[in-house]
Amino acid sequence: MFFEDENMYIIGERPALEHRSVCSSSSDDDYSDNCQITIDNSENILKVLKKLWQDQSMCDIYLKVGSKQFGAHRFILCATSDVFQAMLMNSAWSEWKETHIELQELPICESVFYTFLEYFYTGKIHITHTNVMPILALADKYLVKSLTRICIMYMCRHVPHAAYHNQLSSWLQYSSICDHQRILSSCRNFFKWNFETVASTSDYTNFDCDTFVMVIKSDDVVVHNEMMLYNCVVRWLEMQKAKLNGTTQTYAGLVEGVMMHIRFPMMSPRELAELLMSSLIKEHKEFFVERMAIGMKFHSGYTEQLEPYYLNEGHLFTPRLYTSDSCSAALSIEKFWDLQSYHISTFVFSSHLSAAEHESQKISDWVVELYPKGVQFKKCYLIVWQGTLEVPEEIRKTVRFSLICRESPEPEMRVKVSVLIYGVQGGVEHVMEVIERVHHFSPQDKLLNIDDLIPFQELNTPVSLQPVHETPYLVGPSRDQLKLNIVIAPIR
Repeated sequence: MFFEDENMYIIGERPALEHRSVCSSSSDDDYSDNCQITIDNSENILKVLKKLWQDQSMCDIYLKVGSKQFGAHRFILCATSDVFQAMLMNSAWSEWKETHIELQELPICESVFYTFLEYFYTGKIHITHTNVMPILALADKYLVKSLTRICIMYMCRHVPHAAYHNQLSSWLQYSSICDHQRILSSCRNFFKWNFETVASTSDYTNFDCDTFVMVIKSDDVVVHNEMMLYNCVVRWLEMQKAKLNGTTQTYAGLVEGVMMHIRFPMMSPRELAELLMSSLIKEHKEFFVERMAIGMKFHSGYTEQLEPYYLNEGHLFTPRLYTSDSCSAALSIEKFWDLQSYHISTFVFSSHLSAAEHESQKISDWVVELYPKGVQFKKCYLIVWQGTLEVPEEIRKTVRFSLICRESPEPEMRVKVSVLIYGVQGGVEHVMEVIERVHHFSPQDKLLNIDDLIPFQELNTPVSLQPVHETPYLVGPSRDQLKLNIVIAPIR
């Protein structure tokens, strides 16, 4: 028997008559049948568990981690961790009867082990970009599934912050080893879509060769042009050379293994000529002369001579997501919150239909219509042979991107349209998403519509929720600028 407060009943006794007013009852006779009450005492239970942890009272097991020892309770460890349950409940484990167990942890995990164990008792944990990886390592090792999910969600949402603090390489490496595909995908995408930003960090030298090659061989690397990518790759190679301690043969293999993914045909003839003066080209002349010759033949229109390369290395002739003026157009809408519903922003620009010098005259004109506040189709009347048909008004809550081919030298063309969507996370502006569509434009089909370019509710956050729920899709000093970049690349 215990007392909680004056509004709670005494356990084991029938409530007094003066407490009947809290119940909905039609008569005295059916009071015991209809009167129900649900008591939520979970908060007090959590307080009890937390106090057990803080006071280290009634501990029946002690875990030594490094130089520190932590008292704990078997039933708590077993209830939270599948590994501790097997270790402490299964006689096949030597530790199952022990009261003092020494655990071998990495130094970075030792420093967060107290926080890790505290989560068992409180269900709360403070995660930052500096401690999330060792906490995830412990959650993975001891199969604390709920904590693993929390860490994965945090890391996927904070990749830009990790990159800004030089932790992207370690996140990539760990997620690859432990097969955390969501984290791996988020980190790779950030690297590809913000390549120049990552290349400017001190962490850039820490990316292993496999990860680095996987990124630079991708079609969706966002970079100013191929020459910029080449220069970034040269800097990475120079950093690796210092680590190899002058082993020339190994370094030569590394240079060729990495540089074979540089798309020399995507460089201009002038840029190719300038490369001949670089020290790296002179040191590995045989390899580079052959690769650069592919680029020169491409610009000169020697199609027949390039057929073997088109078959075996077709990626060399595929443009990446270049943000230079000749390949893309920046689209920006200022003072987003002042826009009216169903606002339309229109942009006009031109793009080259070929990267080859001998086809530089092929330029297409485009019109972009952006509907960031939804689409409205007004009521209209359609005249048909049976009579007049009324078409009612229709409203669509979608962020629509419309691309119109206004004029093109080609009657028909197949292109890849890529929209780079910028955002802010942790104060870091970056390319947050890339939306791609392959479309065949013709005189009969001059329009490409992309609906749900950005989640409508995410972009158009209700005023009542601001600034509690600030959208990540707006950038600028006042967080009121919608920033996009469109890249149009011909497909061979």
